[in-house]
Amino acid sequence: MIYTKIKYLDHYRGICPNLDRAIEYLAGCGLASLKPGRNEVDGDRIFINRFGYETKPAWEASFEAHDQYLDIHLVIAGRERIGIADRASMRETDRDEANDGIALEGAAEQYVSMEPGDVLIAFPEDAHQVKVESGGSCQVQKAVVKVLL
Repeated sequence: MIYTKIKYLDHYRGICPNLDRAIEYLAGCGLASLKPGRNEVDGDRIFINRFGYETKPAWEASFEAHDQYLDIHLVIAGRERIGIADRASMRETDRDEANDGIALEGAAEQYVSMEPGDVLIAFPEDAHQVKVESGGSCQVQKAVVKVLL
């Protein structure tokens, strides 16, 4: 897991070529200009999903992980917390191979606060629990960059 500010993303170049391309794209992209749904960057290697939701209490939010992709979480508007845990400490409850989705159950080891300008990069070993309220429920607009490893 990497938790940083968008202005420091360039420091994380060199981890993998697709992440480098995603960081380069984000440096020139206006997040607010992304259309709802899937935004193409480099086919299935790098794409951005933009969506919105209402945050909720942690006990209502679920954990997920991915085998093939890392996620770059960016809040465009609103605020949330994201729970993080070592995937190895979680119990798998469902798997969607076609969409690289793994549902998990367990406890968060820590929470990070996400507001505009914050970035969370979740790798395959990082179970992440999104949509968790921070100081009460609110509407969030978010972009998640999917980067093929």
